[in-house]
Amino acid sequence: MDEVLKFLTDNPTFYLATIEGNEPKVRPFGFIMKHEGKLYFCTGNQKNVYRQLKANPNCEISTANANGEWIRLKGKVVFDDNLAAKKKVFELAPVLSNIYQGAEDPTFEVFYLTDCEATFCSMTGAPPRTVK
Repeated sequence: MDEVLKFLTDNPTFYLATIEGNEPKVRPFGFIMKHEGKLYFCTGNQKNVYRQLKANPNCEISTANANGEWIRLKGKVVFDDNLAAKKKVFELAPVLSNIYQGAEDPTFEVFYLTDCEATFCSMTGAPPRTVK
């Protein structure tokens, strides 16, 4: 998953897709980190994305770079109360202190993906490559 982490950090605005009812919902995300061997993301528990992921933990993330290469990462979300992970988020992205009151803010949530599968693609016609 290091290759996935690098691609997403090199292209820091990526899009997370969820389902609400039978409708897809997509929104930009901008934080990812590796912690204890897992890819972690964060959100607020008052947001629709949190509610959608609690109802259906399957999600997909996608982004592209300027060279026409892109990624699709799918997995299942696991919300985690790991305080060390939450603290690490604020160490790596102190700007989040403008939104949340730190790692112990009751509205702040971190989550990681399980059952991950990443597909690297190219708009140049190169064949897709999938990693798990």
